[in-house]
Amino acid sequence: MGHRLTIAMTTWRAGVRWTDDEPAEADLTVEVDSLEVLQGKGGLTPLSRPEKTLARSNAVRLLDADRFPQICFQASDIEKSGDGYRLLGTLDIHGVTRECAIDLHVEDLGDAWRMSCRADVRQSEFGIKPYSMLMGSMKVVDTVAVSFSADRAKDR
Repeated sequence: MGHRLTIAMTTWRAGVRWTDDEPAEADLTVEVDSLEVLQGKGGLTPLSRPEKTLARSNAVRLLDADRFPQICFQASDIEKSGDGYRLLGTLDIHGVTRECAIDLHVEDLGDAWRMSCRADVRQSEFGIKPYSMLMGSMKVVDTVAVSFSADRAKDR
């Protein structure tokens, strides 16, 4: 009955501290209230605008954006890997901090670098009860896929 949602966090900032032309530390901060529902696939009917608004409202409420307005990742150890870097650090969601490893893929586009990664995050590990309704017959899965992509122009 439900839709497979694609959401975006539209307000975020990232930083990298460099040592000897190599990244030494990195951080990413996401504003929870910037959550937008982009699309919903599947379902009995197409996802309507009011359903997108309701899904956004439920997600922001479950993430308790008033108390925990940001999601933060801080990598304090960065290791070079085959096609990028492995970032080891902490992920803080909903006031819960956990160790996390992210494999960051880096692609040379000529005049820019494209950085991308994908990770699975289990909501319950961060004290979030996945949304459900109709006595659990329709619910959000506990493990959600999170992806990040950004292009950075090369210094000239």
